[in-house]
Amino acid sequence: MEQQDIDFAPPADGEYLTLGKYAEQAYLDYAISVVKGRALPDVSDGQKPVQRRLLFAMNEMGLRADAKPVKSARVVGDVLGKYHPHGDQSAYDALVRLAQDFSLRYPLIDGQGNFGSRDGDGAAAMRYTETRLAPIARLLLDEIDEGTVDFMPNYDGSFQEPKLLPARLPFVLLNGASGIAVGLATEIPPHNLREVAQAAVALIRNPKLTRAELIEHLPGPDFPGGGQIISSPAEITAAYESGRGSLKVRARWKIEEMARGQWQVVITELPPNASCQKVLEEIEELTNPKIKLGKKSLTPEQMQTKQSLLAMLDTVRDESGKDAPVRIVFEPKSSRIDQTEFINTLLAHTSMESGVALNLVMIGTDGRPRQKSVLDVLREWVEFRALTVTRRSRFRLARVNDRIHILEGRMIVFLNIDEVIHIIREAEEPKAALMARFELSERQAEDILEIRLRQLARLESIKIEKELQGLRDDKSKLEELLASESALKRLMIREIEADAKQYGDERRTLIQADKRAVFEQRVVDEPVTVVVSQRGWVRTAKGHGLDPAQFAFKAGDALYGAFASRTTDTLVAWGSNGRVYSVSVAALPGGRGDGVPVTSLIELEGGTHLMHYYAAPAEQALLLSSSAGYGFIAKIGDMVSRVKAGKSFMTLDDGALPLTPMPLWPQATQVACLSDDGRLLVFGLDEMKTLSGGGRGVTLIGLEGKERLVQAAPIGTAGVVLFGTRGSKPSELELKGAALASHVGKRARKGHKPDTRLKIEALRPAL
Repeated sequence: MEQQDIDFAPPADGEYLTLGKYAEQAYLDYAISVVKGRALPDVSDGQKPVQRRLLFAMNEMGLRADAKPVKSARVVGDVLGKYHPHGDQSAYDALVRLAQDFSLRYPLIDGQGNFGSRDGDGAAAMRYTETRLAPIARLLLDEIDEGTVDFMPNYDGSFQEPKLLPARLPFVLLNGASGIAVGLATEIPPHNLREVAQAAVALIRNPKLTRAELIEHLPGPDFPGGGQIISSPAEITAAYESGRGSLKVRARWKIEEMARGQWQVVITELPPNASCQKVLEEIEELTNPKIKLGKKSLTPEQMQTKQSLLAMLDTVRDESGKDAPVRIVFEPKSSRIDQTEFINTLLAHTSMESGVALNLVMIGTDGRPRQKSVLDVLREWVEFRALTVTRRSRFRLARVNDRIHILEGRMIVFLNIDEVIHIIREAEEPKAALMARFELSERQAEDILEIRLRQLARLESIKIEKELQGLRDDKSKLEELLASESALKRLMIREIEADAKQYGDERRTLIQADKRAVFEQRVVDEPVTVVVSQRGWVRTAKGHGLDPAQFAFKAGDALYGAFASRTTDTLVAWGSNGRVYSVSVAALPGGRGDGVPVTSLIELEGGTHLMHYYAAPAEQALLLSSSAGYGFIAKIGDMVSRVKAGKSFMTLDDGALPLTPMPLWPQATQVACLSDDGRLLVFGLDEMKTLSGGGRGVTLIGLEGKERLVQAAPIGTAGVVLFGTRGSKPSELELKGAALASHVGKRARKGHKPDTRLKIEALRPAL
């Protein structure tokens, strides 16, 4: 086929739109659509678009709290056809969530039928379930026909839908929200209605309310399933102030005494994102673990956890049902087991204690997605509510004025009824004649002409006057409300307090600070020697003072170090990237075998390898240094991590490596540094810095060009021993007194080479 040249004509404006520019604009449009049209709630009414459309459609269908419920499929169909042109399942899923009392603190839909469970069971199909609005939904919908919010055309322009709902309370805090947008995510926890109302009232009374004063009214989230928040007030306050954080929540339980001194633990409340089924699966995984991918057998940690749990736990049962939504029973092996230890073990190993994310991202009153503090959220909602009440008052005033205008016209009819009837009978244009004769407006004249003749006889002056008096009183109050900011605030406060009294309930989630549950394996404190090979194989041998010659290793392997320790100590390993990993000495294998690789006990970061090891108690201080010439002091306990992936501890420059860690002993007074060029610098130990959180440290010795630090070690008054070769023979040199003093200087100086023919390779403190 012959190839043809295709000539694309430029657009009329003479500008081309590149494919990259088009793709960029298209993706931005999509991102904005997801952020504002799907995933994030609005600070004003707390609803996402699909939720807002569901509630509005049900209100338009007349499905209020006192109405007969209808099939959910009918509601979904109405929403899809009129307002939300998306998948029916996504709309039904949103409807289901609005009806789940375990998902929302204050469900907005009253669902009848199977709407799922917190164990992950799905709801029945929409053709089976029935729905109507919950009573509390009126706080979102009652004022929607009173000019309180703006409306916009639906997707095809055939209907009008509200941009927002006129929320009488800040539902964004009451029910919270969860969603993932493009580049943004939100996790807003639910709160107690009474507490939120109190906070809103306090902010209305005092617009300069501080965050500390706000927390007095709003102490923390209130989850549908209860539970206990164990985070400290300071942690909650910090999360509320920044709009981002994590709160620790644990289950609540009770001890039930049984016959013959036996007892059992009964879990009655669970934290969010936990369920009875999930807890049982976690217990099953712990007591009957599976071999991890890539492993040939269970890890020592898995075996240890399994043995510890089986030694304590006899039976676990799920007795949840209609009478008790959550009831998990744990029976111990023996009544003599310590109850606190038993419960802590369960909490530490399961989701019965977990973290709950807090990320207050939402669409603000300015239409932009932002992360907000709780005070910002309430302040924006109060502004929205003030605007809503103002618009409602103007709408009601206009309606009252119109009614007064109509009644004033009817009063004229009553006083001149015979003449009015005569004009209507005789005049060719009754409306114009009535307007001219009685100085009526066109609106009044039309109302008079629409009144049936038999109604004229029932128009009584007293009734009209009474209604007029009531309307004029209402007009006066509305005008005062619109003219006075203080009157507006008083009305807002009265309405919030009335709604809180009607719909408020007691707090479900206990807020009581406590320490996180930590599983502590009981270890017999006894002396052991930790043996580490050069290839990173580790094991323990009982006792101290063992002869290193008796240790056997695999072919090609040799001894790295033997550390006299105790079973309560910790083995720390340093990676080539400065990351440190810790393993309890009690978890190391014993016996006469080769042991296990340290890498099987940790999760080593890819592309790195282990370089150094040291075993000691948590109080032992070490001098840590890098080949780039930096160093600092830290304790073993500072380097311990709860996770197998370790922690980033030493900050290394490009190409630098961690050097052998050296213990600080009581008699140490100075630090000796040796460069690969043979230069030696000695300075006072008091010039070192202690960094419990790790870091780069301070400059130990000044290096030139590609020169590297070989070793840094604490030394005492006895001096230092230098090791190296003289010719081809190993040799050593001891420096002390005046010989050592010539190398003493300030930290970060360059030092100088000793006056010797020895090619220095290493050093150690002199004894």
